[in-house]
Amino acid sequence: MPLLDAVSAFLGQMAEQGVKPIHESTPEEVRALTAGLAELYGEGPAMERVDDVTIPVDGGEIAARILVPVAAPRGVFVYYHGGGWVIGGNIDEFDTLGRKLAASTGCAVVLVDYRLAPEHRYPVAVDDCFAALQWVHQHLGDIAGREVPIVVGGDSAGGNLAAVMAQRSRDRGGPPIAFQVLVYPVTDADFDRPSYTAEENQLMLTRDSMIWFWDHYLPDASRRSEPDASPLRANDLSGLPPALVITAEYDVLRDEGEEYAERMKQAGVPVELIRTPGQMHGFFTLLVVPGHEEAIARITAALDAHLPAPATTEGA
Repeated sequence: MPLLDAVSAFLGQMAEQGVKPIHESTPEEVRALTAGLAELYGEGPAMERVDDVTIPVDGGEIAARILVPVAAPRGVFVYYHGGGWVIGGNIDEFDTLGRKLAASTGCAVVLVDYRLAPEHRYPVAVDDCFAALQWVHQHLGDIAGREVPIVVGGDSAGGNLAAVMAQRSRDRGGPPIAFQVLVYPVTDADFDRPSYTAEENQLMLTRDSMIWFWDHYLPDASRRSEPDASPLRANDLSGLPPALVITAEYDVLRDEGEEYAERMKQAGVPVELIRTPGQMHGFFTLLVVPGHEEAIARITAALDAHLPAPATTEGA
């Protein structure tokens, strides 16, 4: 179907404001743009508890925000934000989305503020995210009051990191992951797939901008085939947790996300794949355009099928 009118209107507004293409910008310029957009998102639902914590990592510490929607959350959803491993250095930019996810799913959501490139290149983000996952596993009682299932998820580069976390957890004997949510994930560094070269997909995220992101994150192209960078390149995808993979019709990353879903299916992993019609890359986190609500509803439905039911309050 055609690109949604609301998405076309948003892109028109961006063009009128003279926003430069990502690949012609500095990391600082792109970070300022996304921070400015986040100011338009408004406040998310109220939480039972919000905790800002620090997590020790190799060479320092990172921040995380724990959003607890109810007294007894049914799971802990570790969420890794997108932004090409370069953007998203302020955890507040993802607070509204995190709150919406928590309120809808009944899970505590942990927003992980992993270190960004080019200041911290691959594999720093991967190692930070795994340290955060291990920390969450060790602190489930503090977060949820008891042992509950862990879900990993993320969008774009965050979807890449979530997929890598699922593989690492399988290969390293834990932490156990009950489910993975991959929203238009980066799974490979191949810039010549049909979705990459299609003219209609060169919108906010273009082929040139993905090359820009990879060059900042992992300039050594010979290492981009490592599974910790390109999870699609892993030899074995069996034994991974069940997955929901959401892609966008107009997205340079569409083909690699869908190929990853199909390869997991072929390896025996239960996978639900949803291509979102009329949408571009970024619709899940751009809360000023429609689309994220339906995606959150699909995520909630998937978790309903794989996690215990939310706790109810007797006499309510």
